[in-house]
Amino acid sequence: MIEAVLALPPHLRRRLADALESGMLSPPFTPAAVRSILGSISSQDQLVEALREWERAGVSGVVAAAWLASLEKASANVAPASLVWTGPEASGLHSRNTRQVFEQLVRDARESILISSYTYFDGPEAFKVLARQMDERPSLQVTVLLNISRRRSSSTSSKDVVQAFADRLWNRDWPGEKRPAVYYDPRSLIPSGPKGVLHAKAVISDGEKLFVTSANLTEAAMDRNIEIGILLRDRTIAQTAVAHFRALIDQNLVLRLPEP
Repeated sequence: MIEAVLALPPHLRRRLADALESGMLSPPFTPAAVRSILGSISSQDQLVEALREWERAGVSGVVAAAWLASLEKASANVAPASLVWTGPEASGLHSRNTRQVFEQLVRDARESILISSYTYFDGPEAFKVLARQMDERPSLQVTVLLNISRRRSSSTSSKDVVQAFADRLWNRDWPGEKRPAVYYDPRSLIPSGPKGVLHAKAVISDGEKLFVTSANLTEAAMDRNIEIGILLRDRTIAQTAVAHFRALIDQNLVLRLPEP
């Protein structure tokens, strides 16, 4: 339940610490009492339970406030965001590399990873780190979103285009034993011309880190092109992004790619 405390925005954590230290917020902890200090928040019930756990463990409001203050000082020394680049190295400038960040996020994932990319090239190479992580960590939940496009003036049915893409991905391009859940935007397959495409490029690791980038899953984008991205270590933003992708899936706005 402590995750509910950690997930609070910094200004709400400071408000919570002040209320605990001053005694404005004290046992018995109730949703109404928390709401009077922090306002309406989605994690209210989990936060109340976390406070009750502290109470049962004998943690006073002053001690809890001191812990929250220490957390603020520690987080102040951690950069919440960093720039990530691909391309020629400019003299005198240092930045993290796109491939390094992408592969590190995949390797560090313990519970879930979501990847969205407009396109990929050389599947066995593009997916090798992800496939290896899935095979080594069977409980890892992996979601991949990819765009499927049809050739201009093609009269092939959307179903056949999707099936051909699936056959190529699973039989030629996916290098692992376990398979991720793959989704696509059906609007890109409208015969009269796409009404929209899946163009987002992002990686979300464990609902805690969000990497938004201009780079696709290609060797050129990872190692040679001029590409820019930003890596956010912000649980609230990362989980908001996950929730948005999940809503697209749950509402069938993106569809599941068939498997063999």
